[in-house]
Amino acid sequence: MTPRSEASCGRERCRASRARRSRSASTHRFSVGPSMGPPLSSLLSTRSVATRTPAPDRIAQQGRAGRDRANLHTRRKRAGFPTGKTFGDWHETKSSIPRATQDALKSLEWVGRRENFCICGPSGTGKSHFTEALGQTAVEAGLTVAWFTIEDLGALVRRHRADDSIARALAKIVRSDLIIVDDIGLLPVSEDAAEGFYRLVDAAYERRSIAVSSNLHPSGFDEIMPKTLATATVDRLLHHAHVTVTQGDSFRFTEATTGKGVKPFN
Repeated sequence: MTPRSEASCGRERCRASRARRSRSASTHRFSVGPSMGPPLSSLLSTRSVATRTPAPDRIAQQGRAGRDRANLHTRRKRAGFPTGKTFGDWHETKSSIPRATQDALKSLEWVGRRENFCICGPSGTGKSHFTEALGQTAVEAGLTVAWFTIEDLGALVRRHRADDSIARALAKIVRSDLIIVDDIGLLPVSEDAAEGFYRLVDAAYERRSIAVSSNLHPSGFDEIMPKTLATATVDRLLHHAHVTVTQGDSFRFTEATTGKGVKPFN
């Protein structure tokens, strides 16, 4: 064999060797084995889920929910509700209040219009329960509520009379969206309580809503408080007020006489 032929054969062997190495490397590069990572489709799916619900958004939602719960707790505590009664344990079909009236009051649209609500009737016919349930509904709707008995207003007057700060105290109360005065008419009203009630109604007139529950119709308030104060108070209270009169026997007395007021002994 001539030197030229030997050189040509050497070149052919080198090209064949390089081709074998290239095929081996290509096979190794694209082979799928245990050492390879997850398939591309899996990575894309995971990334898609993460994109749909980013962690910062979930944290923000949880934070807002926590703040809402805390604010609701604060509003309910500041309202000073006496028992915690709501419409969850209210029997609307047993009440003498017309169903349409109940639904309209529950909507709280009258609070937005700064109108008042007076509910009056015999003892035990659901007046306090209904007004407290309205207050609880208002708190759950994001409104602020303040609850008083009429004697609470008398104590307020006495507490602030010394430094003549009753006007400032009432201004703070009237910041509430709804003010409830419960259970008027069972007993004669003291002069301080009558003054406090008048001052509250006057401060809230056409600015905030007041809900009042009473055994007496407001037109009879002059029977339990000085006539001059009663007249001025009722004039402002009823000007923009919805008045509902309850009727029937006492729910409490009915349950007591039928044995439903207690849990029976075994």
